[in-house]
Amino acid sequence: MRLSDKYAFLANYFTTALSDNNRALPQSLLFYGNDFNIQYLLANEIARLLNCQKDKSDECDCLNCKWIKEGTHPAVMTISRIDNKPEDDMSKTVISVRQSQMIKSMLVNSSEFHRVFIFCDRDDEGNICGLNHQNFQDDAANSLLKIIEEPQAGITFIFLTRYIDDVLSTIKSRSQCFFVPSFESTNYDYSCIDGIFTDYFNFERKDVFDVSQNLQELSKKVSIAEILDGIQNYIIAVLKSNPKSVDLMKHIKIVEESKVQAKIGMKSSGIFDDLCLKLIK
Repeated sequence: MRLSDKYAFLANYFTTALSDNNRALPQSLLFYGNDFNIQYLLANEIARLLNCQKDKSDECDCLNCKWIKEGTHPAVMTISRIDNKPEDDMSKTVISVRQSQMIKSMLVNSSEFHRVFIFCDRDDEGNICGLNHQNFQDDAANSLLKIIEEPQAGITFIFLTRYIDDVLSTIKSRSQCFFVPSFESTNYDYSCIDGIFTDYFNFERKDVFDVSQNLQELSKKVSIAEILDGIQNYIIAVLKSNPKSVDLMKHIKIVEESKVQAKIGMKSSGIFDDLCLKLIK
């Protein structure tokens, strides 16, 4: 997909910034939104424009553009809990301090290329996912602040996330933030939780653990991931009729946190108890 077709504003902004000697590209960027594949594609396109040896056109066949399109450029690195781990780094669920130290060590040496570090997460199937406070924790984020705040020339950091507040505030404050909208068609089905969790905002506090137990029973037939998707889809459906509801937007984020708990193997009883305690007031 050509970015300029659906993301004209973003494509024009970065193309202009890289073509205008009087307009510097921010050296730390934060992309947020639901479509991580587009965010990742945009990050790589920026890396290509920064390293292109010819006219920066979509069809450019220079060696740098070829490498970046193939995902083999030596100066464009994806940093995740899976990608580009030092050999002695045994962490599996987070971007680690050792990865931050590795980046610092790399920057001691100069490079003929413009170096781009793309920070994201991946799921168990290797799909691009967003950063959050569980997979990009404060210690690793804080260890990067100095090089982000006082970057060398020829270095760009790009962070991908769903919600702008899912990244440490000091990273956010040092980055220029861009919302990347999604054009994917999404199935907002919530039939699996119909009659169990629909109208949850009318439940009483005393019902919390009964509702949680019902969700646990449902998880014997339906995966936890599908249940959480159903709950989130229901909240999104209600939000469409109440677009200014701050509480509903907070509830969507709470369900996202439950999804993270499920991914790291937390017991279903703990996930559903915590979720119900936060959503049922």
